[in-house]
Parts: sequence; structure tokens; C-alpha cells
Amino acid sequence: MSTALVIGGTGPTGPHVVNGLLERGYTVAILHSGRHESDLVPDHVEHIHTDAFDIDAVSAALQDRTFDIVLAMYGRLRDLAVFLAGRCDRVISIGGVPVYRGFGWPESRHPEGMALPTREDAPRAVPEDNPKVVKMVQTEDVLFQHHPSATHLRYPRLYGPAQVVPKEWSIIRRLRDGRRRFILPDGGLTVFTMAYSLNAAAAVLCAVDRPDAAAGHCVNVSDEHAVTIGQWIQLLAGGLGLEVEIISLPWELARPAYPLYESTEHHRLLSTELLRGGLGYRDVLPVEEALPLTARWLEQNPLDEGSITERALQDPFNYEAEDRLIDAWDRARKDLLPAAEAADPGYVDRYSHTSRDASLGLER
Repeated sequence: MSTALVIGGTGPTGPHVVNGLLERGYTVAILHSGRHESDLVPDHVEHIHTDAFDIDAVSAALQDRTFDIVLAMYGRLRDLAVFLAGRCDRVISIGGVPVYRGFGWPESRHPEGMALPTREDAPRAVPEDNPKVVKMVQTEDVLFQHHPSATHLRYPRLYGPAQVVPKEWSIIRRLRDGRRRFILPDGGLTVFTMAYSLNAAAAVLCAVDRPDAAAGHCVNVSDEHAVTIGQWIQLLAGGLGLEVEIISLPWELARPAYPLYESTEHHRLLSTELLRGGLGYRDVLPVEEALPLTARWLEQNPLDEGSITERALQDPFNYEAEDRLIDAWDRARKDLLPAAEAADPGYVDRYSHTSRDASLGLER
């Protein structure tokens, strides 16, 4: 029987990966701190409790054990990659999309922002961008240096039950507090690639199932369809049977929305050609179902107001200030309307019956 070691295994995606491996006939052990157990992991799964960020502790815990496959979902991957050389046939590891140039510092590219859609061979961050992100780039290089046939999955923002710091809580708490107006820059039209936790786990298992196609590749992970931030909020609200109003402000003024956007208005849209075409990935749940489900889970499992987890969102929930900003914008917009009307070029769609092309008989 094939053996698998999952480093991590108790976070939002880990238990689904563990159970997927069990269904595929693997004997599974999970290596983690033991501080956060999951009821989703069956009792017969072996637990190895140690610090995955301390390679000496990992070495002491594993000693000379070997495995057919190791899934490194947690811990210090750079050290683990070196340690695992010769101890397993395959490595599948988890990283993140901040490695791409333009992710955190849009001005580092010209034109600004990430290439759209961002494919796996897009330029990665360089030292002048940010030293922390460059370490992620270097870690990927160390991984493939020691494991040329490894597969490295780049996770985007995850959502779903049991997220450590759920961005969706900023929306759900407002809805619970009776808020129905949401300030968003430019109508909330920014597109962010995200992945539902169950879908991300399915992507990992696709790499398990197709070793030849996955070997030696970095792979973007994403739901099959991306949504705009505005659609994201509408789907969350819809999960609770509510409707919301989007208050569109310019980026410079839409300050209350900055925590949702992680301080960038630029699109973050990943290509999933390799994941879908090469590894055969399909969503377990489409985003139109997964986000409402997430909303209901958070509504039933709310964060404690003022808790460390909630504070990590960096959202002050300052409704009074938000209302003042909305009122000020309404006044400013009314003042600007005459100037906007004076600058109106009188444009109409060329296929409209009122267009100049139509009046000149230029219709196709």
C-alpha cells in the first residue's frame, strides 16, 4: 500500500486532501503542531506532532522514515525540500501567488499591475520589489533544485468554512449589523482570483492523480470562474437572502474598502489553463454556490467582535465614518453633474437606432 505524509493537514484544505488520499488507497500520516485538530480527519490517521518550521524537530520526529508521496502544505518549505530529498518519490507543495511580479507592487511592472491572465511562466518578483516575497521565489527554486519532478501549487485567496482570517467576515458582520450600503472603488469591478477551500483541495488531488502531467510544474489554483469584488459581495449577501447597494467611489476616496482589496485596485486574474487542461480540474462547487454557503457558515459561526482574528482583518467597522463619506460623495457628485454634462460627447452605441451610423445607412 502506498504511503503519504501530509505536512499540515488540519487547516481549511488539509482534511479534504487527507480524506482524498485515503479514498485513493494511501496510508496517511499527518505532521503538524497538534494545536488545531480537525474533526474531519478520521481517527485512524497517524498524527506526528512537531514543529514543521523547525527542521531539526521534523528530523527528530521522522527519523529515517520514507514515504511514496509528501504533500507539504505547511511549514518552512525551503528547509523541508532539502530534508525530503531521497526520502520520498514525489513532493507536492503549496505556495502562493504573491511570487508574481506586480501582485503586491503594481508599479513594479510596465504597464502597472499583473499580466492578465497571469500564467505560470509570468515574471516573478525581484529583490527590489520586496525581500519577503523574493524569499518565496527562492524557495520555489530550492524545491525544484532538490525535487525536479515536484509539483508546486500556487494558492490565491481562499474562502470557505474554517478560514484562519476570513475576508468575508467584513461583509457578513456588516450584514448582521444591518448595513446594506457598501463603499467600493469603481463600482467593485476589480477581479480577484479566489478559490473555495474544497476546490483548492480538489486541485491538489488532481496533481496526485496525474503525476506525469503535474511533474516539474508550478500550477495556479483557482475556482473555474472569477468574480468581481462587487459580485463577491452580492453573492455573500444573497446567501443570507439579502440585497445590497454598491456605492461607487474613486479609489482614492474608497478608503473603507482598502482591507478587502489588500491595498490594490488592480486585477489579480490567474490563468487556469494548466490546472484545467493538463490536470483535468473541475470545481467541486461553483463560486455561485460556494460563496453563499460560506456566508451561511460565517453567519452561524461568527467571529468574536474585537477578537484577535477580527482585528487581523484591519477593518475598524466604523459605520459613522462610512456614512459621512457617502453623504459627502453624494453632495460632491451633485456639484459635479453640470461639469459632467457639459463634457458629454453625446456618445451612443453604434448599433443603437439613434446612432450616427444608423442615420447614415451604415448598419451592417
